[in-house]
Amino acid sequence: MTQQLDPSRRTRMAVVGLGYWGPNLVRNVNELANAELAMVCDSRRPSLEKIARRYPGVATTDDFHDVIADPTIDAILLATPVSTHHTLAQRALRAGKHVFVEKPLAGSAEEAATLLRLAEENSCVLMVGHTFLYSPAVNAVRDLIQEGAVGDIYFISMSRVNLGIHQTDVSVVWDLGPHDFSILRYWLDENPIAVSAASRGCVIPGKPDVAFINLEFPSGVIAHVELSWLAPSKLRRTTIVGSSQMIVYDDTSSEPVRVFDSGVVFPEPGSFGEYQLSYRTGSIVSPRIDASEPLFLEMQDFCTAIQTGRSPRSSGQIGFDVVRVIEAVHASLDAGGGRIAVAADGALSVA
Repeated sequence: MTQQLDPSRRTRMAVVGLGYWGPNLVRNVNELANAELAMVCDSRRPSLEKIARRYPGVATTDDFHDVIADPTIDAILLATPVSTHHTLAQRALRAGKHVFVEKPLAGSAEEAATLLRLAEENSCVLMVGHTFLYSPAVNAVRDLIQEGAVGDIYFISMSRVNLGIHQTDVSVVWDLGPHDFSILRYWLDENPIAVSAASRGCVIPGKPDVAFINLEFPSGVIAHVELSWLAPSKLRRTTIVGSSQMIVYDDTSSEPVRVFDSGVVFPEPGSFGEYQLSYRTGSIVSPRIDASEPLFLEMQDFCTAIQTGRSPRSSGQIGFDVVRVIEAVHASLDAGGGRIAVAADGALSVA
């Protein structure tokens, strides 16, 4: 059971890592009504000085020990390289701090499982930065699925490509995959039972910068995920095809969600050879989508989870499940694209 804080007191938070994403966490934590940005930490003095000029009342340090040793800090937000997630989050949890970790949760399922255990043992919230789970468009699609508007989902096709940014420490699967894997986990409320994948390191040999991934789910849904750092334009597009309707979710569009009343009717044949397919093409509806910033909603959820003791939407468990999928994808790549079965306990085997 997570230890609750006094709801009348603002939660004091520290942000560790001020590179590409850390300043966004700083900005949103600073805007929370029920939280206080207490400290920022980075090994680079110029980064600290830049934040200090913008937020003069916030303490700065280049030593992570200062953060975990401060008894007034309730929660730590980590926006550091993936290779540091396990070590830093482990130290924070053992110090009794609530922890938010940018995606992915850790560099392996074993490390992620350790963090889950430590969070439970120390009654701390462990949350992962799967920001798309707080996107109003993603939640609109989830509502449509849960309402039955799509019917039985047949398949999902996802593309997440752009030109850059090549990461030096991880593959495109570790970098971009967590977005789509977490969305699928959130929409379908299930984990894949098998995966297969193909990839290529086009720019840096041995470092995949493009990947094509197939996932199979217990419900029968199949999904295809395309990831790439090499594309002429940015694309974040998902197509969901169901027995009743189809949905296109395009994160870069002014109409991010469009519902197509289209499908195929397959009536029972009256006699042998009378198979007739009837194609239905109806209206296209674009539901209204709120303009709320997903990252701010994510920070609100983290703070609320700390103060109430409930599990956040982007829980440590979801973070663990996503890392399991990434490991299965890389196991498939190591097996030359072979189909990898994923057992309920996370064990991987060539199918």
